[in-house]
Order: sequence, then C-alpha cells, then structure tokens
Amino acid sequence: MTDSIIALREGAAARLRLNRPKALHALDLSMVRQMTHALLAWRDDPDVRIVLIDHATSPDGDPKLSRGFCAGGDVVTIAKAVEGHDHAARAFFFQEYRLNHLMYTFPKPGVAFMDGVTMGGGVGIACPCRYRVATERTVFAMPETTIGIFPDVGGGRYLSRLRGRLAQYLALTGARLNGAECKALRLATHYLPSDVLDEAKARIAADPYRVEAILDELSVDPSGAPLKARLPLIDRCFASDTLADILACLDAEGDDWASATAATIRAKSPTACAVSLRMLVESPKQPHFVDEMRMEYGLMVRMIAFPDFREGVRALLIDKDGAPAWAPEAPTDAFFQPLPPEEAWSPL
Repeated sequence: MTDSIIALREGAAARLRLNRPKALHALDLSMVRQMTHALLAWRDDPDVRIVLIDHATSPDGDPKLSRGFCAGGDVVTIAKAVEGHDHAARAFFFQEYRLNHLMYTFPKPGVAFMDGVTMGGGVGIACPCRYRVATERTVFAMPETTIGIFPDVGGGRYLSRLRGRLAQYLALTGARLNGAECKALRLATHYLPSDVLDEAKARIAADPYRVEAILDELSVDPSGAPLKARLPLIDRCFASDTLADILACLDAEGDDWASATAATIRAKSPTACAVSLRMLVESPKQPHFVDEMRMEYGLMVRMIAFPDFREGVRALLIDKDGAPAWAPEAPTDAFFQPLPPEEAWSPL
C-alpha cells in the first residue's frame, strides 16, 4: 500500500506530494495529519528553506490518474460519518483547518503547483502558498454550494479579496477557472507550461533563494481567459448580497450566459448560497486568519448538520442522480452564532 502523502527532502527544499491518484488526491484525515506532521517537523529546521507542494503521478503513468492536484476533501466519507452521528466529520474539518492555518502562517515560503484539478480543499492548501503555479491543465473551483456547504478552508478570505464581485459569482456558481483565468485574477502568481514543471522543481530545490526568478524565467503569457470579458456583467448582476436580488438581475439581463448562470445557481442549495453570501460580508471583518478559520469552522459544524449537505453528497457522489431535494432557504443568523467555547476551533 502506498503512502497517501510523500514527504521528502531534496537539498534545502522540503516536498509534500499528494499521492492518492484514483481519488484525484482528495484529502482524507490521514493525509491532513501526515501533512501537518511533516510541516511541523520542517518549521524549525534551519536546513529547510522552502516547501514545494504538488501531486505524485500514477505508478503506471496513466494520465487520467494524474490529472488532479487535489480535488478537495473526501466528502463522501464525511457525509457518512455525519449520518452515523460520528464525530469523525467534525474531526476532519477541525484538523484540516489547523493544517490550513499552519500553512498560512508558515515562516518559510511555499510553492503550490496547481497542475490539474484544484478544488475545495485543494484550494485550501494552494492559496496559503506564496507562489501558486497554474498550467494549461489547471481547473480551479470552489464548488461547495453544489453539495450544500460553502467555500471554506479560508475561502472567505481568499475570495473576498478578489476584484469586483468575483467572489460572489465564484461562490454561488462554483464556476471552473482555467489556468489563464487564475493568472489573470491573481489566484495564481505564475503560469508555466506543464512540460517545464519538473525543471522548475529541480531548479528551485537546487537554489531555493532564486525561486521567484526561476518561476519568472520559465513563465509564459497565457492566452484564453474568457471570464475577463464577463467582469462588467458579473459586477452588475452580483452587486447585491441577497440571493433573490442576484437571480432577479440575471433573469432581467436576457442574455444566454446570464440565463445559464441563473439556472446554475438555482440548482445549488439555496441555504448554502445564502450562507456563502453572508460569509463574504463577514470575512473581511475578521482581523486575522485565525479568526476566519474559527468562524468557518462554526459555520461548517452547523452546515454539515443541516440536511442539504447529506442530500447534496447523495445526489452528486453516491446515487449520482443529479436531483437533490433541497430544503427551503433557511435564515442565516443561526449558522453564524459562535460555537460554545468547549466546541470551538483552535489553531495548533
């Protein structure tokens, strides 16, 4: 049995390689703990100057099994734990958010190679890194409203810092961005062709002090970022922090893109959409990342107990009928109440 995380040293570089290819390297609790253990060991090691994070390729070289950086968290296991009243569901998010916070506050620069599917929990381990590399194979998204939750793992902080009303658009629709769009929107710091990634990693490991120069030297100007042309329309139609207003604006627009976008949102959990919009109002008010993660953990504890989470996972990933029976939109205030002190999230 292979390790789901490969932690190794190459010169002054420490490397974390996600190694669960058949699941597109989706994170489970064991992977979270392995990554945390490795990072804690490297944090105070004076010989470690930089951390590289990527995914391992499949042993047989099958490209279909190598197409994900990280497809998110293992939500099927989490949903089954919730259904069985198992504390493992809370434990996963508690430990995952500790990993996210550790990465965000890590004293040494990180380089995330977002080569392939980078969704949900994958965003949570890429965005804390100082350098975030996109390629022509990057597919970046926060699709949580599809399964009845919200863009977590620090998503409130990362999304709310984007220009205009992109945060609201990405959170509600779960829209997929390509590598060029990630670079254009500054979600990625660099864009490299996938065929030079091995060279980039080897050069950085050999000379970590030149990481930015190396990435600059290997970068190319990407083409094909169609979302840029939609930004004025996104800013106009997603200007409100109320779900009904956004849908009304899209309906009134009368263009094919707006109609398709409205239909996409209506297929999501209405409560998850409302909570996501409220989170994007609250996140900029959080003074530090630790406050963001504490708020998001309280939200997640309540969201996974709400019936839409299990129903969304059932419809998308278990029965795969694509027909979730969502609950009516619930008021958001209860989701944002702080947890009791003995249940609240805390960093390492």
